[in-house]
Amino acid sequence: MSGLIEYRGRGAVTPIEAVDRQSIAACRRRLGAAARRWLDASGFEPSRGSAVLIPDDKNGLARVLVGVDPQQPLAALAGLPQQLPAGRYRLAEEGVALDPQLAALGWALGAYRFDRYRKSAAVPAQLVVSRADLNVLKPQIEAVGLVRDLVNTPTEDMGPEQIAQTIKEMARTHRARVKEWVGDALLKANFPTIHAVGRASHRPPRLVEMTWGKATDPKLVLIGKGVCFDTGGLDLKPSAGMRWMKKDMGGSAHAIALASLVMAAKLPVHLTLLVPTVENSVSGNALRPGDVVRTRAGHTVEIDNTDAEGRLILCDALAYAGEQEPDLLVDFATLTGAARVALGPDLPALFTNREPLASGVLEAAEATHDPMWRLPLWRPYHSMLSSYLADFANSGASRHAGAITAALYLERFVPEATPWMHVDVYAWNDSHRPGRPRGGEAQSLRAFFAFLQKRYSKAHRASKPRKRKD
Repeated sequence: MSGLIEYRGRGAVTPIEAVDRQSIAACRRRLGAAARRWLDASGFEPSRGSAVLIPDDKNGLARVLVGVDPQQPLAALAGLPQQLPAGRYRLAEEGVALDPQLAALGWALGAYRFDRYRKSAAVPAQLVVSRADLNVLKPQIEAVGLVRDLVNTPTEDMGPEQIAQTIKEMARTHRARVKEWVGDALLKANFPTIHAVGRASHRPPRLVEMTWGKATDPKLVLIGKGVCFDTGGLDLKPSAGMRWMKKDMGGSAHAIALASLVMAAKLPVHLTLLVPTVENSVSGNALRPGDVVRTRAGHTVEIDNTDAEGRLILCDALAYAGEQEPDLLVDFATLTGAARVALGPDLPALFTNREPLASGVLEAAEATHDPMWRLPLWRPYHSMLSSYLADFANSGASRHAGAITAALYLERFVPEATPWMHVDVYAWNDSHRPGRPRGGEAQSLRAFFAFLQKRYSKAHRASKPRKRKD
């Protein structure tokens, strides 16, 4: 795992002291006269992300000072792995007190590089941590790296078949079971909307199902939108809108990574992962605007816009999941530009049909510094998806409330008795920031894992009142 190593008490390790404007004076008093002169000459200011290397009297490195915002511990050390000389470092006891796990996590996220197509000779600096911290952080860092790798990989190398292969490899690691429906088998198994969206591509559409765990445990279903590339279909996107559509499978990357965390932690759940995965392409048999598709749930849907395809492949998966009567159903999707307009690139939009779910996952988001924001399922907006010849349309003429109407469309396919959460996630960094390199990004992943850990911990389950048997 790049960036973090276990501390074994051997070899030189350079301390990193976190400072801010309140603590810099005390830091200066601890330094020797020569170090103070060096600090003054450097012009160092303890603003967030600034750093200065303090030499020792043998022209070596004695200490690193880094400016931090104590309210953002995840970002405190995130810029250092690529900035510092190669070597081993540790978080100093002096200076601003930081949560060591969050600081180390930020360091590891900053050490990430996607090197499948271009290798780099530079080696990120390493932070030494305790074995206990490493054991906690390693699965999370690997899961974030998995999301980033999957989203960053171009569609030529990450089509529906490759997503299915990723799931199969994960299943072998954790002794899970995989089933998939490919091409026309989707029609025979009654997944018509997945087939309709993906049939125009030379790469056949598919639905991949992975199951793991004891059947007697609470049933958890995770669903991820796997549109490997989205041209918009016959409602063709302009070139600027199509440029980064390799990331339209970001929802599936999140669901896959979260499933890996659940299995690695051996949470007491009966897990099902569902990934409908397609390319939304253009050819002679492409889905047309104005077509009507009958979904797995029996609803008829008028295709108002072929570029509103994610909700089409998700609705069959949601209906199938609902048939299994899960304890919890969660779907992740790079679904709407409207969510980005409303909340920007860093805040996934959360929708849910249960108040306790919202409070629980938002509490986890705050604790893990993995933010999201709740938007309402405002049911009067159902009228925006009305159709004059089908039960409803997949989108409407109004540009208002696009993220909400998309969530309302999905909700129609979730049984009322099923606790459900939908996450409209961007899965991308438009520019480089410390710990957040440009490209694919995991957003809300750590928050949901923390939420699931709490929800399905043995202590939490034991505290719930048991249903009385008459």
